[in-house]
Amino acid sequence: MKRKPLVLVAVVVLVAAAAAWFFMPQENEPSTESRIVLEHTHRTFIAPSCFEESDPTNFLEESTLGHAQELNYPPHSECTEKAFESNQDSPAVRLLKELGLMEKTQTDW
Repeated sequence: MKRKPLVLVAVVVLVAAAAAWFFMPQENEPSTESRIVLEHTHRTFIAPSCFEESDPTNFLEESTLGHAQELNYPPHSECTEKAFESNQDSPAVRLLKELGLMEKTQTDW
């Protein structure tokens, strides 16, 4: 009979911890699978949202951010740098952005 209150307290503590985690801001970084364009002439990478203003050459390849990091290619411009900056969002905010209920700050990842 004394087990029920202990189990109830344990469940309440676990639910409270999960709720706190859900609303705590966390460092979010772009996935290594994020789509980018490699600019081989300048040995840089370009975010898709920055492509039009980047004035690229013809030596291009569609790839991933992870591959660009393996090649040690830096961002092509400040626009690309900003497009792949990390942010401090909670899991709740990330979920709302993925559902389209909040506007995304980074459209490339």
